Amino acid sequence: MSQRFVVTPAVGGAESPDPATTAEPALVDALPILNYGREPSRYAGDGHSRENSPIVNNGDMERESFFEGKNMALFEEEMDSNPMVSSLLNKLANYTNLSQGVVEHEEDEESRRREVKSPGMGTFIGVYLPCLQNILGVILFLRLTWIVGVAGVLESFLIVFMCCTCTMLTAISMSAIATNGVVPAGGSYYMISRSLGPEFGGAVGLCFYLGTTFAGAMYILGTIEIFLTYISPGAAIIHPKSEGDEAMALLNNMRVYGTCTLVLMAMVVFVGVKYVNKLALVFLACVVLSILAIYAGVIKSAFDPPDIPVCLLGNRTLSRRSFDVCAKVHSTNNGTGTTMLWGLFCNGSSPSATCDEYFAQNNLTEIQGIPGVASGVLLDNLWSAYADKGVFVEKKGTPSVPVAEESRSSSLPYVLTDIVTYFTMLVGIYFPSVTGIMAGSNRSGDLRDAQKSIPTGTILAIVTTSFIYLSCIVLFGACIEGVILRDKFGEALQGNLVIGMLAWPSPWVIVIGSFFSTCGAGLQSLTGAPRLLQAIARDGIIPFLQVFGHGKANGEPTWALLLTAFICEIGILIASLDSVAPILSMFFLMCYMFVNLACAVQTLLRTPNWRPRFRYYHWTLSFLGMSLCLALMFICSWYYALFAMLIAGCIYKYIEYRGAEKEWGDGIRGLSLNAARYALLRVEHGPPHTKNWRPQVLVMLNLDSEQCVKHPRLLSFTTQLKAGKGLTIVGSVLEGTYLDKHTEAQLAEENIRSLMSAEKTKGFCQLVVSSNLRDGMSHLIQSAGLGGMKHNTVLMAWPESWKEEDNPFSWKNFVDTVRDTTAAQQALLVAKNVDLFPQNQERFSDGHIDVWWIVHDGGLLMLLPFLLRQHKVWRKCRMRIFTVAQVDDNSIQMKKDLQTFLYHLRISAEVEVVEMVENDISAFTYEKTLVMEQRSQMLKQMQLSKTEREREAQLIHDRNTASHSAVAARSQAPPTPDKVQMTWTKEKLIAEKYKNKDNTVSGFKDLFSLKPEWGNLNQSNVRRMHTAVKLNGVVLNKSQDAQLVLLNMPGPPRNRQGDENYMEFLEVLTEGLNRVLLVRGSGREVITIYS
Repeated sequence: MSQRFVVTPAVGGAESPDPATTAEPALVDALPILNYGREPSRYAGDGHSRENSPIVNNGDMERESFFEGKNMALFEEEMDSNPMVSSLLNKLANYTNLSQGVVEHEEDEESRRREVKSPGMGTFIGVYLPCLQNILGVILFLRLTWIVGVAGVLESFLIVFMCCTCTMLTAISMSAIATNGVVPAGGSYYMISRSLGPEFGGAVGLCFYLGTTFAGAMYILGTIEIFLTYISPGAAIIHPKSEGDEAMALLNNMRVYGTCTLVLMAMVVFVGVKYVNKLALVFLACVVLSILAIYAGVIKSAFDPPDIPVCLLGNRTLSRRSFDVCAKVHSTNNGTGTTMLWGLFCNGSSPSATCDEYFAQNNLTEIQGIPGVASGVLLDNLWSAYADKGVFVEKKGTPSVPVAEESRSSSLPYVLTDIVTYFTMLVGIYFPSVTGIMAGSNRSGDLRDAQKSIPTGTILAIVTTSFIYLSCIVLFGACIEGVILRDKFGEALQGNLVIGMLAWPSPWVIVIGSFFSTCGAGLQSLTGAPRLLQAIARDGIIPFLQVFGHGKANGEPTWALLLTAFICEIGILIASLDSVAPILSMFFLMCYMFVNLACAVQTLLRTPNWRPRFRYYHWTLSFLGMSLCLALMFICSWYYALFAMLIAGCIYKYIEYRGAEKEWGDGIRGLSLNAARYALLRVEHGPPHTKNWRPQVLVMLNLDSEQCVKHPRLLSFTTQLKAGKGLTIVGSVLEGTYLDKHTEAQLAEENIRSLMSAEKTKGFCQLVVSSNLRDGMSHLIQSAGLGGMKHNTVLMAWPESWKEEDNPFSWKNFVDTVRDTTAAQQALLVAKNVDLFPQNQERFSDGHIDVWWIVHDGGLLMLLPFLLRQHKVWRKCRMRIFTVAQVDDNSIQMKKDLQTFLYHLRISAEVEVVEMVENDISAFTYEKTLVMEQRSQMLKQMQLSKTEREREAQLIHDRNTASHSAVAARSQAPPTPDKVQMTWTKEKLIAEKYKNKDNTVSGFKDLFSLKPEWGNLNQSNVRRMHTAVKLNGVVLNKSQDAQLVLLNMPGPPRNRQGDENYMEFLEVLTEGLNRVLLVRGSGREVITIYS
């Protein structure tokens, strides 16, 4: 018997149930699997009714009533953020990638976009046929025979093999990336961007979009060229007005017909991708028939070669567009008469007319243009025949009588070369014929299973087309005469297509097949390019392209199609296929290069998410493909390669500067993390050498009640000090516990980051939640940074509110922070009156940065003004260095020594030595000390309870007793000098300490007679106050108008009972100055005279 348990009814129902029916609790089965077996349509496999599941259908049922008594009650509080596995699997199983484009499916579920049913095309129709149509394009029918004739069979084979190897290696890399997760619409862009990041992805994706769009223009131009040259030459609308206007008239006709064809194709694409595929099948059938006709013609030529005579004058090929009989004279009823060819070379039709010298001395012969595969002509076509522009197309081995002066008049019917030919140029012309390998991946949103279809279809298409190209090269060289191969436009064949004359049963099979092949490739380009642009626009990485992410209700990219048609029209208006093709090669090669780079980076990084289903890849293959792509770019055209890289670089910087920040887990970020890890491990853990020292700053920020930064000018000063160099950590402390304050911590961190962005502070933000501010600041000083990249300097603002009664602990935290930095051997910078410091937009046109060098603690005082003057704010300020001389010092020699020292430091500054005259302590100093001690006592009384007051009274009594003992001991033994490095020498310091105190003591007694309470003052505090007052007067006298004053910061007292007096000393020391930076060095040298 199954176990049974009680289920309590839900609270808050619509109506109160009948008491009679609720007397006994309901009993239900504790085995939900049995219910699932009885009603599989109502249960999701997790024991919950699917109609009530808040995860699947987001029902309004109360959480408590739903999970109460269920098997998963232990996890019920996590269900809001962590869904049930069964629900997640159900979502993934019903996932369609067409509707969401390139937005991740998590974001799509949140926005609840309407799902659109995918057309669900398979490998054959969705990938194999589009790739086949794009690859078997214009070059195969219009240029491949000419390439074989010019480069020879061997070099042509090398060209095709090199290009096909490049595309095969790229397809292997692309297959690995495509099978490493779901590939939404815009496949090639999506693969690059998610593997190399938004900057690389956007730059390469946009270049690939432009390449695909101009490829559409190239295919349309090829279609019109076939139509006007081989199908219907009489269909030209614009006719030449004179003999020299034929080329311009042809270009204008191509512009008119090309524009009409583009509009027609755009309308077909707008109707829908289904109709494009139906038309593509018809076009591809013609292409397949054309290729079969070529192979059939080759086989037929082995035993029955076609009769296609070619006329040669000497060894020069003649164009048969203007004559029919290959002879100088022919027999007639009245005897012998001249032919039409005679009239072309002579100035009359009579036998006595003056003729061209070469025509007169050489004989006319006829050879077979297509001797057949068994003729042995392959040996003659093995080697290249590169030539300059305007050179005669000649047959090697045929006797010819040379003449002294050549006549190259355009009226003579010679076949001439139209361009300069060389190996690298032929590579650039041929490569666009293999650039259709991305046709399937570009339409991945229309595929049923992109991960399976893209690798299989693409690689099969490349294998098929590579076999066709390579076999055609060998067969063309074995069947067709070399002079016919080098005749680009078939002039020796009366203007017929060369490859068409080889085909069986009719040349029109090839002509019509090539026409529909280029039409199909153009349609495929116009189908893929708008989807690529739509994918880029929907990602939002390029702001001005956002509008092109919208489309029709079924997902068709309408606006992107309009822009594609407009750019394609620009290519058509160029009207020169040879001008567009090299640029296409650059853009496609750049895209292929980055696909290989993406695969190589992901493989070498071994990221946990890199788990492709396609196993036949290796990073060496990707690296080889990337190198081959780069080599082919510069082989084709080095200046086009540089131009394409410049465009991609500009797009990259634009996305980096203006684009949205995206975290896609890309390989470049992984590469950066690996490089950072490697660099951190290489950095020495100990302190760097003096020559490599620079301030790595930890900026301590204070936050208000709304988690906003109190002193934003502190970040401005950080930017001016760092100038973008070195490490900057911006830290802050929130008081409380992390569980209670994590929301406020996130808000504060966002505010700090936005302020850092506004102030252009390049660094890291680190926020700590601690039970009290003191511990939090101590934690930051100890733990901020990582490995060797730790801060060595702390920058903080002076606590202006330390005297206020409602903030009694601010001065205590400040003094303890000073002690922490000293213990950690870190430098400390304290900005006083920080709100008066300049913003980054301000510029000082004049003024001084004054450095008061009292104590030498490592040279940080010298280095800071030099760093500040690198920034535009402080660039025009001059640096002045002041040092203090005692009565016994030689001021002149000190100034010379300081100037020499600065010269060796390579720092330009004015030097001044200020003499401090030894005099008695003034009544003003005693009065300031009295007020200070009274305030200290008051502050202590505010913080002490009754018990603590008694303890404090005892401490005061003990301290007074100890001070009397110390005075008695001081009269017997000299004091030990403090361990500080000062600008004066150690001998002078010892002499100063050993001075006789009798006169001072007598002076004290005289002053005590004026005010009796002065006699109770701590004499140590009196001396410190005397130094602060006197030094403040000297600084005010010299630097009151300075833009910034840098001053040595004295250390806190060793006895913690005098912390509040320490704050008063610093306040008196800097009184009356506008901008002050108190500097306390770490004690180690940070500046050196050596190189």
